[in-house]
Amino acid sequence: MTIRHLKIFVEVADTGSMSTAAKNCFISQPTVSQAIRELEEHYGVTLFERLSRRLFITPAGSKLLSHARLILDQYHLMEENMRQEKEFQRLRIGATITVGTCLLSDIINDLHTENPALDTYAYVSNTSGIEEKLLDSTLDVAIVEGVVKHTELVSIPVIRDFLVLACSNTHPFANRRTIHVSELAGQPFVMREQGSGTRELFSSYMAKQNIPLTIAWESDCPEAIRSAVLNNGCLAVISVRLFEDLIREGRIHIIKNQESEWERNFYLVYHKGRTAIPSMDLLRKILTRYQGCNFLENTVTGTLTRTLP
Repeated sequence: MTIRHLKIFVEVADTGSMSTAAKNCFISQPTVSQAIRELEEHYGVTLFERLSRRLFITPAGSKLLSHARLILDQYHLMEENMRQEKEFQRLRIGATITVGTCLLSDIINDLHTENPALDTYAYVSNTSGIEEKLLDSTLDVAIVEGVVKHTELVSIPVIRDFLVLACSNTHPFANRRTIHVSELAGQPFVMREQGSGTRELFSSYMAKQNIPLTIAWESDCPEAIRSAVLNNGCLAVISVRLFEDLIREGRIHIIKNQESEWERNFYLVYHKGRTAIPSMDLLRKILTRYQGCNFLENTVTGTLTRTLP
């Protein structure tokens, strides 16, 4: 039994004539007769009786007719919804907290400028949270700051980024051009939460130097991290992009890693089984515009080094 059988059956019931049903369905009368016979054989009942050259629906036929109408209504609704879905353009974008804070709003505006018909949904979390959403197909694509490890996810570097050591202008480090990495021992740090790519990179660096971390603050909120640096004497190692406005205003002191060990990429990530869609290609093209950190060009920065004087 198929949707085609039900369409023919309903047409026969409504017209009371196999020849008229055939004409309305643009098929031959023998084809209509065969479809009704196949339905009767399938259910083991008689659907129509022919009396005085007229068709009369049987009680079994009436029962099937009520079900058939409901099924065909749902079928037509499904067809219409799926046609609309084909025409509807939507991109569900995930972003880790650094990307979500510094770049995502501008990226989405660029997407809408390039394609005004595109509908977007944005979700911001840490790297591990974004991974989960990509794996359960809640997101189409994501831009993340951490290294994605799951084998089902494709990860493409798209934007260069680097971490910096930040302190307030009143911190003792702000008056020095060079800081040795050993001096970080015992300093109070404000750290990103567990699962953050930023935290993983800096924690790994400190472990390699055998320097214990003193964590005074822990937060997934960029504003809380900035406040702890400005007002509570904490150090933070975090993306330089999160301090852009404070750097431009001269309210914060930046110390760069001399060995460039805090350089990294932001990655475009998607499930390897996901079908490519034009909006994902458009996103990738737009991301090439976000490479530079020109706001550091005229900024006096300190240097963190592993070399002893």
